[in-house]
Amino acid sequence: MVLFYYINTGQHSYIWPGVPRYRIAMFEAFSTGYYFGRLYVEPTTGDHAVMQRAQHEQVNEQVYASGEGVERLDAPLVMKLDTTHFPVLGDETVPENTLRVPESLLAESDVDRPPELTEVFLAKRAHAARLLRWTGGWEPAVGT
Repeated sequence: MVLFYYINTGQHSYIWPGVPRYRIAMFEAFSTGYYFGRLYVEPTTGDHAVMQRAQHEQVNEQVYASGEGVERLDAPLVMKLDTTHFPVLGDETVPENTLRVPESLLAESDVDRPPELTEVFLAKRAHAARLLRWTGGWEPAVGT
Protein backbone atom coordinates (compact mmCIF):
# COMPACT_ATOMS: atom_id res chain seq x y z
CA MET A 1 0.00 0.00 0.00
CA VAL A 2 1.59 3.25 -1.09
CA LEU A 3 0.92 6.13 1.26
CA PHE A 4 1.44 8.90 -1.26
CA TYR A 5 3.40 9.76 -4.37
CA TYR A 6 5.85 12.51 -5.19
CA ILE A 7 4.99 14.22 -8.46
CA ASN A 8 7.25 16.58 -10.35
CA THR A 9 5.61 18.34 -13.29
CA GLY A 10 8.72 20.28 -14.23
CA GLN A 11 7.53 23.59 -12.78
CA HIS A 12 5.88 22.47 -9.56
CA SER A 13 6.19 19.54 -7.19
CA TYR A 14 3.27 17.92 -5.44
CA ILE A 15 2.57 15.03 -3.15
CA TRP A 16 -0.87 13.61 -3.92
CA PRO A 17 -2.46 10.44 -2.59
CA GLY A 18 -2.93 7.65 -5.09
CA VAL A 19 -1.83 9.41 -8.31
CA PRO A 20 -0.53 6.68 -10.63
CA ARG A 21 1.58 8.71 -13.12
CA TYR A 22 5.13 10.10 -12.65
CA ARG A 23 5.39 8.45 -9.29
CA ILE A 24 8.13 7.69 -6.84
CA ALA A 25 6.74 6.02 -3.74
CA MET A 26 8.10 7.91 -0.76
CA PHE A 27 6.79 5.76 2.10
CA GLU A 28 4.73 2.60 2.19
CA ALA A 29 3.26 0.55 5.01
CA PHE A 30 5.84 -1.77 6.54
CA SER A 31 4.63 -2.96 9.94
CA THR A 32 2.24 -1.98 12.72
CA GLY A 33 4.73 0.66 13.90
CA TYR A 34 6.48 1.90 10.75
CA TYR A 35 6.34 3.06 7.16
CA PHE A 36 9.30 2.25 4.91
CA GLY A 37 10.89 4.62 2.43
CA ARG A 38 14.08 5.69 0.72
CA LEU A 39 15.64 9.12 1.01
CA TYR A 40 19.01 10.57 0.10
CA VAL A 41 20.86 10.71 3.40
CA GLU A 42 23.63 13.23 3.86
CA PRO A 43 25.44 14.84 6.80
CA THR A 44 24.61 18.14 8.45
CA THR A 45 26.62 20.09 10.98
CA GLY A 46 23.38 21.00 12.77
CA ASP A 47 22.06 19.43 15.96
CA HIS A 48 18.89 17.95 14.41
CA ALA A 49 17.95 15.81 11.44
CA VAL A 50 16.06 17.84 8.83
CA MET A 51 14.22 17.37 5.56
CA GLN A 52 12.60 19.83 3.13
CA ARG A 53 9.96 21.82 5.02
CA ALA A 54 7.17 21.33 2.45
CA GLN A 55 7.69 17.57 2.36
CA HIS A 56 7.96 17.48 6.16
CA GLU A 57 4.60 19.23 6.51
CA GLN A 58 2.94 17.02 3.90
CA VAL A 59 4.21 13.82 5.52
CA ASN A 60 3.20 15.19 8.92
CA GLU A 61 -0.31 15.90 7.67
CA GLN A 62 -0.67 12.50 5.96
CA VAL A 63 0.77 10.39 8.79
CA TYR A 64 0.45 12.24 12.10
CA ALA A 65 -2.59 14.50 11.80
CA SER A 66 -5.76 13.17 13.38
CA GLY A 67 -8.08 15.13 11.10
CA GLU A 68 -9.76 16.82 14.04
CA GLY A 69 -9.60 20.61 14.16
CA VAL A 70 -6.53 22.74 13.54
CA GLU A 71 -3.32 20.78 13.96
CA ARG A 72 0.34 21.68 13.99
CA LEU A 73 2.30 20.39 11.02
CA ASP A 74 5.70 21.27 12.48
CA ALA A 75 5.79 18.42 14.99
CA PRO A 76 8.91 16.35 14.48
CA LEU A 77 8.63 13.23 12.39
CA VAL A 78 10.27 10.24 14.03
CA MET A 79 12.54 8.27 11.72
CA LYS A 80 14.80 5.31 12.20
CA LEU A 81 18.10 4.85 10.39
CA ASP A 82 19.63 1.44 11.06
CA THR A 83 18.86 1.01 14.79
CA THR A 84 18.69 4.65 15.87
CA HIS A 85 15.48 6.69 16.25
CA PHE A 86 15.60 10.47 15.95
CA PRO A 87 13.25 13.44 15.44
CA VAL A 88 13.22 15.13 12.03
CA LEU A 89 12.34 18.80 11.59
CA GLY A 90 11.52 20.80 8.46
CA ASP A 91 14.03 23.14 6.80
CA GLU A 92 13.44 25.11 3.60
CA THR A 93 17.11 24.80 2.53
CA VAL A 94 17.06 21.00 2.21
CA PRO A 95 16.52 19.52 -1.29
CA GLU A 96 13.49 17.31 -1.96
CA ASN A 97 13.73 13.64 -0.97
CA THR A 98 16.78 14.36 1.20
CA LEU A 99 17.33 13.67 4.88
CA ARG A 100 20.17 15.57 6.51
CA VAL A 101 21.42 13.82 9.62
CA PRO A 102 23.90 15.09 12.23
CA GLU A 103 27.40 13.82 11.48
CA SER A 104 27.59 11.96 14.81
CA LEU A 105 24.48 9.94 13.96
CA LEU A 106 25.63 9.32 10.40
CA ALA A 107 28.95 7.96 11.68
CA GLU A 108 26.99 5.24 13.55
CA SER A 109 25.07 4.18 10.42
CA ASP A 110 25.79 2.02 7.39
CA VAL A 111 25.78 5.06 5.08
CA ASP A 112 29.24 4.90 3.53
CA ARG A 113 29.31 7.59 0.84
CA PRO A 114 26.70 10.29 1.37
CA PRO A 115 24.59 11.49 -0.24
CA GLU A 116 23.36 7.95 -0.59
CA LEU A 117 19.86 6.65 -1.31
CA THR A 118 19.12 4.89 1.96
CA GLU A 119 16.31 2.88 3.51
CA VAL A 120 14.66 4.76 6.37
CA PHE A 121 11.69 3.99 8.56
CA LEU A 122 9.04 6.51 9.57
CA ALA A 123 7.31 5.76 12.85
CA LYS A 124 3.52 5.69 12.64
CA ARG A 125 1.56 8.22 14.71
CA ALA A 126 1.04 6.26 17.94
CA HIS A 127 4.55 4.80 17.93
CA ALA A 128 6.09 8.21 17.22
CA ALA A 129 4.15 9.79 20.10
CA ARG A 130 5.47 7.11 22.48
CA LEU A 131 9.06 7.52 21.28
CA LEU A 132 8.92 11.31 21.58
CA ARG A 133 7.41 11.14 25.06
CA TRP A 134 10.18 8.78 26.21
CA THR A 135 12.92 11.03 24.86
CA GLY A 136 11.27 14.35 25.73
CA GLY A 137 11.50 15.37 22.07
CA TRP A 138 7.98 16.76 21.72
CA GLU A 139 4.88 17.35 23.78
CA PRO A 140 2.05 15.92 21.64
CA ALA A 141 -1.46 17.31 21.71
CA VAL A 142 -3.84 15.90 24.30
CA GLY A 143 -5.33 12.58 23.22
CA THR A 144 -2.40 11.27 21.14
